[in-house]
Amino acid sequence: MIVGVPRESFPGERRVAMVPAVIPSLTKAGLEVVVEAGAGKEAGYLDTEYAAKGAKILRTRAEVFAAADIVVQVLCYGSNDKTGKADVPLYRPNQVLIGFMRPLGSLETIQEIASKGVSAFSIELMPRTTRAQSMDALSSMATISGYKAVLIAADTLPKLFPMLTTAAGTITPARVFIIGCGVAGLQAIATARRLGAVVSAYDLRPAVKEQVQSLGGRFVEIAVEAKDAQDARGYATAQGEEFYKKQRELLGKVVAESDVVVTAAVIPGKKSPILVTKEMVDGMAPGSVVVDLAAERGGNCELTRAGEKIEEHGVTIIGSINLASTVPYHASQMYAKNVATFLLYMIKEGKLQINPQDEIVRETLLTQGGEIVSVRLREIYKLPALAAKS
Repeated sequence: MIVGVPRESFPGERRVAMVPAVIPSLTKAGLEVVVEAGAGKEAGYLDTEYAAKGAKILRTRAEVFAAADIVVQVLCYGSNDKTGKADVPLYRPNQVLIGFMRPLGSLETIQEIASKGVSAFSIELMPRTTRAQSMDALSSMATISGYKAVLIAADTLPKLFPMLTTAAGTITPARVFIIGCGVAGLQAIATARRLGAVVSAYDLRPAVKEQVQSLGGRFVEIAVEAKDAQDARGYATAQGEEFYKKQRELLGKVVAESDVVVTAAVIPGKKSPILVTKEMVDGMAPGSVVVDLAAERGGNCELTRAGEKIEEHGVTIIGSINLASTVPYHASQMYAKNVATFLLYMIKEGKLQINPQDEIVRETLLTQGGEIVSVRLREIYKLPALAAKS
């Protein structure tokens, strides 16, 4: 079987789905790898490096799709709403697609992918289990986003992060507040602490308190309890507006005392909850910074504009999206390792075995044989259940 790696076409995307280092493990399993010329250049991986590891370099995107039994991308059509549609005519029946597809974004897009007869795997639906941990690309990218968010904040803030004792006097450390302690939030805590800031953090899931404290952060507890704070997959669940109203009231004081606020509260498939209001921003000191990692889904800050850096009431609000792409070398390395592990998990004797009884396969498989086969998606989009096959 041939694995194809096309160049990423989303504007500004610098990552690549496979790096030279993972190719030997694929060829050892009986797979061939073809790479579009220049696919890894923006991430720092040259065609000569791919060729040295056993990959074949093809001149055009169309050649890669025509040759490949399995196409691996970072942003497939679905997550790539700018240029991804151009790939659809290149799909063919029984071809396998693996990558980020934003399956909860648009039913029409997933139906269009299904209509081509491809077997599409959505990497962001990887279950958060011990078995699947090494395949969890969403967590890998969140790690990079949390790290980069703090660096951006530190670069923007007109203060130093660490406490310094100098001949000119003592400089007090910056105060950083992280809202949402998933993978991105925890990495933001760790990065801010490494830079010397005093860090506080909040999450509606009480279970993360120990993780926050282990990283040197102070866990902010509020006198309002969330109902069913997390789902079976470990993600935070949406709460009612009354809960969020009370939450905002209690968090307002901490936000006002902070130099930097990083928000990372994302509910899969839903608009991000507003946790930082314009009144809370108005209460922050001039020069303060808000970095909103939930910007792509509406933002946790009421004033956030996705993809923009703005200033309101003297506070800089950064709504950067796709931060992982700004660290393309290591983002590609991590993503490639996750996807290669997933691929090798399904490869038996050089052939891809799609076993719908396996939880990892079942949860990530979106389309097959012209149908949307994901039970979860069919329930979310209120599609009738598929008839059981004999």
